[in-house]
Amino acid sequence: MSEEKSPVFFLFGNDELAITKRIGEFTRDFPDQTSADMNTARLDARSMSEDELNNAVNAMPFLAPKRLVVLGNPSARYNHPASRKKFCKFLEAVPDTARLVIHEQVELKNYRDKSRQEKEDEKHWLVKWGKQTGIGLERYSLPSAREMPGWIVTEARKQGGQIEPEAAGQLAEMVGVDTRQAAQEIAKLLMYVNFEHPVGVKEVETVCIVTAQQSVFDFVDALAAGKGGQAQRLLHQLLADEDGFSLWGMVIRQFRLLLLAREVIESGGSPRDAAGALGVHPFVAEKSYQQARNFSLPALENIYRRLLEIDVGVKTGQVTMDLALDVLVVELSSAN
Repeated sequence: MSEEKSPVFFLFGNDELAITKRIGEFTRDFPDQTSADMNTARLDARSMSEDELNNAVNAMPFLAPKRLVVLGNPSARYNHPASRKKFCKFLEAVPDTARLVIHEQVELKNYRDKSRQEKEDEKHWLVKWGKQTGIGLERYSLPSAREMPGWIVTEARKQGGQIEPEAAGQLAEMVGVDTRQAAQEIAKLLMYVNFEHPVGVKEVETVCIVTAQQSVFDFVDALAAGKGGQAQRLLHQLLADEDGFSLWGMVIRQFRLLLLAREVIESGGSPRDAAGALGVHPFVAEKSYQQARNFSLPALENIYRRLLEIDVGVKTGQVTMDLALDVLVVELSSAN
């Protein structure tokens, strides 16, 4: 591992895929997978204890120059001035034998003026503190709708294939600025053409998410209506075609869209307003807007909070993905 000024990094922004990839780069700094597994701890601030964090950071590395500690969602735990001050004091004492990578999803506002941008970013307490202390600050912003086709072309190249500009534009219309969904669709497209030629419009229309997205819509409709049996059948159909983790991501994404759409409805906005607020294809925005009418804002907030709790359980090995999805169906269908 290369030398660095601070052993602490804070990755923040609304591009969850980019943040995930960056965390992966830190894990690849180890000489082999065995040493990586023995010297890596992944914690979520929403569920960890202070002792767990302290032990993970201060334990001595084994057959490696440093330990890697990945900590997510700090603001959920450190949400008062006193607790944040205490946490920052802890960060100042992180030893050189550890590398602490903190990450958090943060909704960003982008400005062309650098000074204005810095002031906006410093509204986050860790960014403001980090600039004063010199920790590694890394900002990850989703591409704009205008930038998304270029992002798709570049991502296809990174995955070892090619996509035609027109096809990239069509895929961008389908996924909006959801980079994780776009990356998954690109992987499917490249497999479909067997990496033998650039992906074209025809392949996008044949392979991409409209069918899977519609199935997720149907799944959510069944949950909203309290039809547990139908939701279960749709879930198993989806699992037959989709990876469990991919499907879980689509479900979380859909309920996030419903929450945003419900906020648009509460403010008196139209489906067209929802398309702009959600940053997705008009078809997805319209459907999400209509679905959101079946839920109250408090209900969606509770559901989304529960999804995040289940997500922590999955990522920390407390529950399997299949069981997590079954639990979701039981809980949501019985609540309606």
